[in-house]
Amino acid sequence: MTNIPETGRTARVQTRLVVIQILVVSLLLTLGGRLWYLQIRKGDDYAEEASRNRVQRVVQPAVRGTILDARGVPIADNETRLVVSASRTDLLKMRDDGKAVLTRLAGVLGMRPKAVMDKVRLCDAKTPRPCWNGSPYQPIPVTDEVTAKQALQIRERSEDFPGITAEPQAVRRYPGPAEANIGQVLGYLSPVTDEEIQQARDSGSPYLRSDQAGRSGLERAYDKELRGKAGITRYEVDNLGRIIGQAESDRAEPGSDLVTSIDARVQRIAEYELNEAMKDARKEWDRNTNENYKADSGAVVVMEAKTGRVVAMASNPTYDPNAWVGGIAAKDYRKLTSKESNYPLLNRAIQGQSAPGSIAKVISTAAAVNAGYPFDGRYNCSSSYAIGKQTFTNFESKEYGYIDLGRALEVSCDTVFYRLAHEEWRKDGGFTPKKHPHDWFYKTAHQFGLGKETGVDLPNEVTGRVPDRQWKQDYWEANKDAWCKQGKKNGSYTERSAYDNCLEGNRLRAGDSVNYSIGQGDTLVTPVQMASIYAAISNGGTLYQPTVGKEIVSPDGKSVRKIQPAVRGKLPMTSRTLDGMDKALQGTATRGTAAWRFGGWPQDEIPMHAKTSTAEVYGKQTTSWFATYTKDYAIVMTISQGGTGSGASAPAVRKLYNALYGVSEDGTIDKKKALRQTP
Repeated sequence: MTNIPETGRTARVQTRLVVIQILVVSLLLTLGGRLWYLQIRKGDDYAEEASRNRVQRVVQPAVRGTILDARGVPIADNETRLVVSASRTDLLKMRDDGKAVLTRLAGVLGMRPKAVMDKVRLCDAKTPRPCWNGSPYQPIPVTDEVTAKQALQIRERSEDFPGITAEPQAVRRYPGPAEANIGQVLGYLSPVTDEEIQQARDSGSPYLRSDQAGRSGLERAYDKELRGKAGITRYEVDNLGRIIGQAESDRAEPGSDLVTSIDARVQRIAEYELNEAMKDARKEWDRNTNENYKADSGAVVVMEAKTGRVVAMASNPTYDPNAWVGGIAAKDYRKLTSKESNYPLLNRAIQGQSAPGSIAKVISTAAAVNAGYPFDGRYNCSSSYAIGKQTFTNFESKEYGYIDLGRALEVSCDTVFYRLAHEEWRKDGGFTPKKHPHDWFYKTAHQFGLGKETGVDLPNEVTGRVPDRQWKQDYWEANKDAWCKQGKKNGSYTERSAYDNCLEGNRLRAGDSVNYSIGQGDTLVTPVQMASIYAAISNGGTLYQPTVGKEIVSPDGKSVRKIQPAVRGKLPMTSRTLDGMDKALQGTATRGTAAWRFGGWPQDEIPMHAKTSTAEVYGKQTTSWFATYTKDYAIVMTISQGGTGSGASAPAVRKLYNALYGVSEDGTIDKKKALRQTP
């Protein structure tokens, strides 16, 4: 056995001690550095995260403001319903995550267990609807269609339904006073999305996850005012999410009320008469297509002439906004968004576009006068007008000889406007235009407000279209490649058209101009645009921005903001031209194309003005238009694939005026029966 000197053993022990000391110091330095990083460098971040983890918020939704018609009758309000809700926090404490409780609940409610479980699961990128998009600490609504008997069962057997509540809550309601639907005007609500929450936060009007947002109509246009401010209660929770105390709470503030210019009584008649007119049109035979008219959609606008306020606005097909309350069923959603249903969510009064036909001749008349043609000049209303090899005819090839522009409006003479538009096209250089052509007919249309939104206080209004030179160029550039690929010089009609458009589709042809002069070709307008124009002719030339909202009223009844009529322009014509046009449109109702629909009307007491239109649409049956006004109101109705203006739309418009003024079929006026003799 080797003896190790005492000094050697001592040296090794010292070495080991030094190594251990170094390791200990290194560990202490590492721990100290980590502690500095966590407490100093990242301390604020972790403190904020810890605070979020131990304080959770429960939202008490604000009561949404009421929407009222012009007489103060609610057309959108709230009702108290028994709502069954589930506490996700309580359910997750159970061994089976609450599946047994939810299954028993489904049995009481008459629902499938899976449907109930889907409603209380949390939404994420992979979870399809239905799911809960709000806070997991918020009571999650299962249904608001529970009966009192079902609610009592749940409350009396609380031991069988831990975490389940059945309590009265405020739920949105669309009561439909006077049986008015008002669906497209009112819109509907649905839960907010994550994207909307972020956008609202950036705009300074934040959403909460429990909020419902307006999706269309007035609910969307005035969402900020109607929404109010939700109340928030903050709870302290432990690391398992169990509530251990209440921190603080903010009371909910109800939303403001919106008073509108809609009269529910007039709205009901507008909806009814539009629907009846469409049904009647479907009984009529279309000689051009050898089948009955389809009359697949339509719209009507009733507007105060002196303010631009909308008294009624109906669109058909329509829908019941109550279908969205409490969450819409998948089958109902598919129906509302399907082609087979013809898209009922579309408000055709502001989103439906079609060629206006002859009701646009008031614009062409003003354009002709602005271009230098006298209103009382003599113009040839022949049965037809030829440009090259193409012949354009009057409706039913009627001719009236030499007439002035007023008479041309009364009898809706196409050939007068064909000649004027063709002559102006040639003055502007024809096929090789001048550097700065006058383009009176197109310029005047823009001045009448076509080709852009009217600014009505409803979302998603469309612009329509004025097919001027710039539009032709833009459209050609967008479609040139497709035309050139499809076109054949000696092919079918479609192929030859594509070939011609490929070569010179950006050039304004004579045919484009003459078709445009009578509201045909590529021209597109909306009913609200034309109602605004005819209201302006009635009031002396002022174009108003159409409005539905009249006043925002705070929850305590004090007026917050009046929504005053806004002027957006003046009609581009002199008072002399306007007077002549006014007399001509009055003549249309007494001796022109609309006279047969206004027989017996009290013209001396309530002067009626009208313009009929039967607009042609490629590949479809003709569109019926009827535009009218008195000193108080302008009413415009259109029916897609509905036939003639005087045949399909005019009778319904006459009945609307009868209701407004209390006029009977024999022409006598009963003021007691009048809904709104004056706005």
